[in-house]
Parts: sequence; structure tokens; C-alpha cells
Amino acid sequence: MQVYIMADMEGIGGIVLREQVTKGTPEYAEARQLFIDEVNAAVAGAFEGGATRVIVRDGHGTGCNFPAEKMDPRAEWVQGSVPAGQRFPGMSEETDLLLLVGYHAMAGTKAAVRDHTMSSATWQRFELNGREVGEVGIDAAFAGYLGVPVGLVTGDDKVCREARELLGDVETAEVKQALARHGALMLAPVTSRKLVREAAARAVARAHSFTPFVVEPPVVVRIRYTGTEMVDSIRTDGRRKIRLDGQTVEFRGDNLWEVLSMALWG
Repeated sequence: MQVYIMADMEGIGGIVLREQVTKGTPEYAEARQLFIDEVNAAVAGAFEGGATRVIVRDGHGTGCNFPAEKMDPRAEWVQGSVPAGQRFPGMSEETDLLLLVGYHAMAGTKAAVRDHTMSSATWQRFELNGREVGEVGIDAAFAGYLGVPVGLVTGDDKVCREARELLGDVETAEVKQALARHGALMLAPVTSRKLVREAAARAVARAHSFTPFVVEPPVVVRIRYTGTEMVDSIRTDGRRKIRLDGQTVEFRGDNLWEVLSMALWG
């Protein structure tokens, strides 16, 4: 049983502030410990549920947030920058399940901790075949293209709700109840880790009950950017990349991976 864990930082228990997820701040040092501890809980749960191989990708910022000495030695770890288009290095059709740990709600979600979709500085809205989705949906679609289902989403109550509405009966671990963009009703970290570990174990144990999130072609991605200057820098062609207005570009094609890659990385 091969399991892939994609980990982000904003949805980790105990994290609510911008400073906590920004390298170079005093708050970041504590937050990265919370990050690795909760991801290790997911790793432990995955092995308890029956995983024989676990790959973890640090998906936050530079991809170098885990303290190396604290990584669970049973897992394999992807860190640092990866080539454009390789959202999940090491994932293949042989991967059985994807776990999304520490995720956050899509941009514009009311009372959600650190809500954004890929870039809070440049993106306002992301639509996939007419449906607004966030990073849960984007990553579920990438994995679904390879036939890999999502079995677990962890984070605040808003992203857990978003995941269930999009993916159905996936496991979730709600490690905080969001009150605002930078505020939440928290659990103690030890309690958050217990919830994540148990949910990961349940997800892996029932891995074959999940269905991949498959987006049928033709694929249309529409991104509304925060300013016209972002769109000015995109080389549109009126066919595969179409500028709809000052702030919106549509990306089209028949291959989901290619269209998402074009939208995310150009």
C-alpha cells in the first residue's frame, strides 16, 4: 500500500498568523515544530492503517520547512524546489492514496484561517470546469488524473467542509475552528496530532473505498487575478490562453495535467 502525503502549513493545529508561516520570524521557529509533529502523526497513522511505503512532500513555500532530525525515518521526504509541472514527485499510477495534511480553505472563504488559493497576493478565484475550487480541488484533480484518490484532508473546519462537499465521504481531521483569517478556536497540539493520526489510519485502512476525483475533458481553468498587471505578464494566444477581461484568463485543453500546469506554471 503506497501512500502520498502532501503537507501545507496554514492548516496545522496552532497556526493562525502570517508570521508563523514566514521564514525568518521568531514565530516561524515554533510553527515548523508544530508542522513536522503533525505531519509525523499522519505518517504514523498511515503505517498503522496498512501503508507499506509513505512519501511526504513539503508543499509550503520553499518546500524546506521540516526540521530534518525530526522526520519519521520510515517515510521518504520530498523537500525543496521541484521542476515546474511536478506537483507530486514520486507519485504514480502505483500510488494507492493521497492524504492532504495542513490544508486551508479556498480564497474568499468567510472566517477561514489563512484562506487563499495558491497565491494570496495574485489570485482571487480559481475555477475548474465551471466550479470554484481551492488547493484541495486542484490537488485532488492532479492526483485523480493518475487514478489516485484523496482519502484525508486535515485543517480548520472550513477546509474540512470544503473537502467533503467536493470529494464526498473522505476522512477529515478538524484541528481548529476558524473564527477569522488570523484567529481560531484551537485544540492543544497533542490533541490535534491524535486526531490526525487516527484519521490517517482510518483513511488508509479504507483506501479502496475512495474514488479518484476525475475531471473529464475538455478542461477549462479560469483564474481571476488580483490586478491587471498580473494578466499583462501572461502571454495569451486567444486559443489555449484567453484573456477574458482585465483580471481574468481562461486556460483550455483536453489534457488535465497540461492545462493545470499551464495555469499554475505558464
